[in-house]
This record gives sequence, structure tokens and C-alpha cells, in this order.
Amino acid sequence: MEPKTMTMENGAGRFLNVLVVDDSAVVRQTMIALLSREKDIHVVTAADPLIAIGKMQQTRPDVILLDLEMPRMDGLTFLKKIMAEDPIPVVICSSLAEEGSEAALRAMEEGAVEIITKPKMGVKDFLSESARALTEMVRGAAHARLRPSASPLRSSGKKQNADVILPPGSRRPLTFTTDKIVAIGASTGGTEALRECLEAMPPDAPGIVIVQHMPEGFTKAFANRLNQRCGIEVKEAAHGDRVIPGRALIAPGNHHMLLTCDGAHYAVEIVDGPPVSRHRPSVDVLFRSVAKAAGPNAVGVIMTGMGDDGAAGLLEMKQAGATTVAQDEATCIVFGMPKEAIARGAVDEVLPLPLISTFLLKKLAR
Repeated sequence: MEPKTMTMENGAGRFLNVLVVDDSAVVRQTMIALLSREKDIHVVTAADPLIAIGKMQQTRPDVILLDLEMPRMDGLTFLKKIMAEDPIPVVICSSLAEEGSEAALRAMEEGAVEIITKPKMGVKDFLSESARALTEMVRGAAHARLRPSASPLRSSGKKQNADVILPPGSRRPLTFTTDKIVAIGASTGGTEALRECLEAMPPDAPGIVIVQHMPEGFTKAFANRLNQRCGIEVKEAAHGDRVIPGRALIAPGNHHMLLTCDGAHYAVEIVDGPPVSRHRPSVDVLFRSVAKAAGPNAVGVIMTGMGDDGAAGLLEMKQAGATTVAQDEATCIVFGMPKEAIARGAVDEVLPLPLISTFLLKKLAR
């Protein structure tokens, strides 16, 4: 049964129309119960994409929550249709199964803005526990800037800063190495932004460390796809991996990643700990570690994404002598993270996405 229809506006503005497309009655009912707690959100559901198309003709949704495995038309085909005909922000609700991970990555390449990882069992309890993160994700997705076609769940607890993982302090003097490092942080829209940036890197590019907000189970598949397409090696980081020219390391989902310097070598540490800036991995944690370990031998880049993760860490990098870059608003899917970093005075250069890789190579040329 659908919730009551809402067509009038309230004091805060018009209602946010959300369409849930999922063949599971449990998921549809749970989404209605959770999202309808918000007075300004109106939820409509459909058991498959063909039903959804009919409902979209009546009322255009602001956000679509989409399953990938459904009868009559699969979610990926439906997503491609949406992005080709009338781009609408789509959040994928997917299983953590390996094949689901690949499908979800394909969906993000086709234009989906976020991923909610949905277990095969206990879905109702999982969604209920993730209610706050789900609501924030839907609201953020509604503001995504989409282009016609050619994740990670946030913690619902208290917002923490990088102190809980890596205490602040002065940077260690760089007496052993002058190797250059690139540190990149991204969230919503970041999968395609990273692909474009990394594909432009030559095999001898400086070592790169990356935090992309993405759930556990997806980062490995994401790294493998990039590795197949790029001239550099791209891999999901493992504890102790060295950061060397021609290699990009992506923080594994649900773990923080730190850069360390031991003599003449950079390496990464993979650690547990509470979410920072409501994320694990956190860009703030990575950037703080880069500020300490590499200082002026680093360039920090903050890309498209919701929220403010990375803004504080990028400022620490700048204060340690690093050059800092933000992706510009026009090429961001969501300008939240770069906008916050700019507002805090953490950014030296604001560049469109196609120019970032060229800037990095010139800046870090030996």
C-alpha cells in the first residue's frame, strides 16, 4: 500500500519525491516506513522497472532507489534508459556478492550516484539500522548534477575527526626521500572522475594514494577495473604496500588508510577504527597522514562528493607545504567536498577535471 499522495508544498519547499524500484516487498515496505518519517519526503514504490516507468509518467521522481536484479527488466538496463532519456539521480541498492559488486560498478559507470550495500539476509534490520545514512544519501543525491550518458554507507553515529585515528602533530622532517606523492579523495561521482584522471597517467607517474567512499567488497572490483584500463598499476591497498611510481593504491572499503615514510620508502598502513567525518575510509585520515609523511613532496586533490570529508585534511596538507587542488563545480557531480575545502582556505588551485592530471604531472615532474 502506497503512502498518502503529497502534492502541495510545505514551509521548507516542495516535497522530495523518491521512487523505490525493488522486487522485494520487504524492501519496498521498509523504505516507505523509513523515508516517510521525514515530513518532506514522499515515497512511491514499484516492483519492477516497467511498473516504475508508468509511475514516472505520472510524477517525475527526484531520486530513484534501484535494485539491480529484477524481473522483466534488469536494473542496469533501466538505469541506461533513464540516463539516456531523462537523467535522474539513482542510488543503487545492491548485494555485497562479488557478481553484485561488478554490476554495481557498471551501474556507477552508467551514471548512478551512490551505492547502498544490501545483504541477502536481514535486509529489513539492515535498512532500519542505516536509516539516517539512507536519508542523508537520498537528500544528497537529489542535488547531484547529472549528464546524459554517452555508496558508501555513512555512519549514523557522532561525527569524528581524524584525531581518533591519527593524532595531530608536527610533520616529521623529510631527511630521507624526495619522492613525490599524489593523494586523492573522492565520493559521489568519484568513480568516473578517478577513471578519467588515472587513465591520463603515464606508466612512470608519481605514486598515488586514493580514498574513494565505497563500501567494503566494492573497492577491490573497482581497482581491478581501473587496472585493466590504465597505463599505471591500480590495486586495492593491502597493509604494507609500497607507494612507488606507476602505482595507485585505493583504500579498501571499511578500513582507513595511512601513508607512512620509512627511510627512502613510502608505504601504506591499513587500520581499523571509528568512522571519521562519518566515513571509513576517510579522506581526512589519509590527507593528515600524507601531510605528516610527505609534506611539501605531495599534491592533494579533492574531487566530487557530498559532505566535508577531506576539507580539514587538505588544509593540513597545505599547511605542511603541499600543493592542493580542488575539482571545479562545473565538472563535479556533487560540489560538496571541494566547496567545503575551498571555503576553509585549503585549496591552491581550482581546476576542471580534464586538467587535473596534466597539472599533477607538471607539478611533480622530477
